[in-house]
Amino acid sequence: MHLQESGEMYLETIYVLTEEKNYVRSIDICEHMGFSKPSVSRAVGLLKSGGYITVDSDGHIKLTDAGHEVAHKIYRRHKVLTKFLVGIGVSENTAQDDACRIEHHISDETFEAIVKYTDQKS
Repeated sequence: MHLQESGEMYLETIYVLTEEKNYVRSIDICEHMGFSKPSVSRAVGLLKSGGYITVDSDGHIKLTDAGHEVAHKIYRRHKVLTKFLVGIGVSENTAQDDACRIEHHISDETFEAIVKYTDQKS
């Protein structure tokens, strides 16, 4: 199953929420992303059937290894791109927003070049 940008955003949100609390539920995702319960429920179902998450009997959502891999990749891209954009003079808020859009479309080659450039400037 190829993930669309929205699927990657959900996985990244689950990843971030997992870092903040012991367990993640659909309602946590709704509150964090500002999406409706039906939208989140549909996405959770798709991610579960795609093998990216598991949901236990209490409704606790966990990333599978495949889900964790995608989520970590997107989260890393977000952090690096935000740092890069701030470093070239973009405001923090704009950098965060732009990084969120870019992280889903940037090629691995371009991203790794930005990582290398950013590391050299540090």
